[in-house]
Amino acid sequence: MMRVDDLRLAVRRSPRRKTLEITVERSGELFVSAPPDVSEARLRQFVREKSFWIYTKLAEKDRLQRVVLRKEFVGGEGFLYLGRSHRLKWVAEQEAPLKLMAGRFCLRQDALPKAREHFVRWYSERARLWLAGKVAEYESRMEVQPAGVKVQDLGYRWGSCGKGDWLYFHWKTILLPARIAEYVVVHEVAHLHERHHTPAFWLRVERAMPDYAQRKAWLAEHGVDVEGI
Repeated sequence: MMRVDDLRLAVRRSPRRKTLEITVERSGELFVSAPPDVSEARLRQFVREKSFWIYTKLAEKDRLQRVVLRKEFVGGEGFLYLGRSHRLKWVAEQEAPLKLMAGRFCLRQDALPKAREHFVRWYSERARLWLAGKVAEYESRMEVQPAGVKVQDLGYRWGSCGKGDWLYFHWKTILLPARIAEYVVVHEVAHLHERHHTPAFWLRVERAMPDYAQRKAWLAEHGVDVEGI
């Protein structure tokens, strides 16, 4: 067992192995695999070089294992929009079933039985406009011409670059703080050039957004907080 800062890793050595590799098990256990002649100092250096990746993977596993509580559509409950929480207020009459007015989400009382549907529709409409605007901002900068933007439920994914250069985003992206949602946009736009997470892909992301690593880490750690709708 080897300890590097606050990480504990089991070391696996094999004469058949030519390179170093770190594995994050489902349980959260960490393993570093190496050839027999690699020194402990080199192993520690390798772990530190990969520490951001390790913490990101651990945060993703924690996210998937956490139980997310569903929101209750009661007066005073907070609902996110671009990272800010807005309290819910029931109203007797208004033109649309759901509106955001004066810092509050106003839900018409007769719409309560389908409250979640109204929120999903409201978020999806706002997300489509906001995300399309952000994509347009990065088109010339990142030298791409996407076919368009679609918003839907993507499960655990925030975004996806689909066939025909269509960009897909989860409607919950609009719940994230603006700077984090913008990272999701840049990430998917970069996939129009590089389909996989290669070094060339991350270089394109970094050129467009030099602080992407901090935003990516925030998303991995706090993204689960927006899922209880």
